[in-house]
Amino acid sequence: MSTSSPRENDLPDYVPVPEAAFGPALNDQGYFVGRVERNLFWVTDGTYQSAFLATADGVVLFDAPPTIGHNLRRAVDEVAAAEGIGNTVTHLVYSHHHADHAGAANLFGDDIVRIGHVESRRLLLRDNDATRPAPEVTFEDTFTLEVGGERVELAYHGPNHSPDNIYIHFPNHDTLMLVDVVNSGWVPIYNLNLSEDVPGYIGAPARAMDYPWNHFIGGHLGRLGTRDDVVLHQQYIADIVDSSYAALASIDPTPYFVKYGANVWAGVGGYLDTVTAEAAAPVIAKYTGVLGAADVPAFTTSTTFSILQSIRLDLGTGSQVHP
Repeated sequence: MSTSSPRENDLPDYVPVPEAAFGPALNDQGYFVGRVERNLFWVTDGTYQSAFLATADGVVLFDAPPTIGHNLRRAVDEVAAAEGIGNTVTHLVYSHHHADHAGAANLFGDDIVRIGHVESRRLLLRDNDATRPAPEVTFEDTFTLEVGGERVELAYHGPNHSPDNIYIHFPNHDTLMLVDVVNSGWVPIYNLNLSEDVPGYIGAPARAMDYPWNHFIGGHLGRLGTRDDVVLHQQYIADIVDSSYAALASIDPTPYFVKYGANVWAGVGGYLDTVTAEAAAPVIAKYTGVLGAADVPAFTTSTTFSILQSIRLDLGTGSQVHP
């Protein structure tokens, strides 16, 4: 039995993506590799991003997204040939354990040093995925990686997108890498980029701004970010938070429970759907044409739903108390 695909004229139309959201063109093999500063390079396939530091003692790779896959090897080889340096990958740093950012880690063999947070190791051992070998070198709070005269500062500031997502600071390259929080030039996809800790996610950009940097590697989409991109993301999320508080304060749940009676889940669903739609609508309108995919309703609506539930469950606002 086959499932038919939607016809083209059944699919919704969206406004053009703002030009500022786009990055450089990909090459014939489907990737772009560029210099961030000095010997720090970044790689993208237009959807995912990785980075690597080319040092005198080997190449340090930061994340290995499977969508880029073998093009990571090609990007390293391309830079090594152009720079007249070695192309041996000696270290791999995991930003976090998720397969979409680490699922090509096995392509670089076993003779490398893998580094990650202690929680990344625990989760990767639990997941038992051969494409994501667990890191042998771990840390709890901070770790300074020194290779070939270069220094990278790794830090864990608590859960955000995932329980183990870390901040990767390149102090001598004016760069910060923080994956799956800010999509430079674009809105987050579903549920704040599928994040597990809403307060941690909302607070992460402020923590990022405490670092000194001008180049931002966010792990997604086709260009590097700037401090202005992080500020715009913060404004977008703040508008959702404000709109969520307003919707919670203005919409009475009573009619939904009166209407559905014993079907209490229908009452809950009707109320929460209404509050979510009310809160998301002005944000979608404000950022359409400003951030890429802002007019894809499911993205802002699902992110709004997650924030609403965090306001209710984590912060204790908007829960009705029986008289």
